[in-house]
Amino acid sequence: MTLRAVVFDLDYTLAVPDRDRETLLREAAAAADAPPLSRAAYLDAHRRNLTGETREPIFAELLDGADTSADPAELAAEYRRTIAAALEPVPGAADLVRDLRERYRVGLLTNGPVRAQRDKLATLGWEGLFDAVVVTGDLAAGKPDVRAFDAALDRLGVAPAEAAYVGDEVEADVRGASEAGLAVVQVVWPDGPDPDPRADAHVDRAELAAELPGILAAL
Repeated sequence: MTLRAVVFDLDYTLAVPDRDRETLLREAAAAADAPPLSRAAYLDAHRRNLTGETREPIFAELLDGADTSADPAELAAEYRRTIAAALEPVPGAADLVRDLRERYRVGLLTNGPVRAQRDKLATLGWEGLFDAVVVTGDLAAGKPDVRAFDAALDRLGVAPAEAAYVGDEVEADVRGASEAGLAVVQVVWPDGPDPDPRADAHVDRAELAAELPGILAAL
């Protein structure tokens, strides 16, 4: 394979909140006068709502039937602000992407509503960092659906066999990218997903900037 492009996941691959998502969800719910929400229930609802403009449908589903007057739109906005304020780049991530762009086309493919994911990029100052950015909120389907990966490859102008995907999640990233025909580098960290054998390589997130260029060169 002649590698011509690298596509990154965003959350927990290139950027990480400074506290856990369960805490952030609890803080956002309290700020929006909503009842406490389960992180597991949120993730289930999120997987059913990978497309669209905002997280409002996710929170509408979570609040349905609850004894509350909380507004799903307000809760979605509060959660977006809470995450943005907590988000931090993985050390060296931006310089890594800039360096890789000297050799490859570099894209971002991230699951989630458009406003939430674009707001993260704006908060990080990464709006012009990539050759192409694809947010599944703009698509008919999110990762691991092959259509999400095809959209990113189309924006980069490469075939699946010419690209590698770098991400952390076993289902969305490793399974999705491998079934779409891309090489896969799984990002791992303590207490994160277990290394998956379907990945072509694994890299510790703390060493991502230092080790990924060599891993890609060896694919």
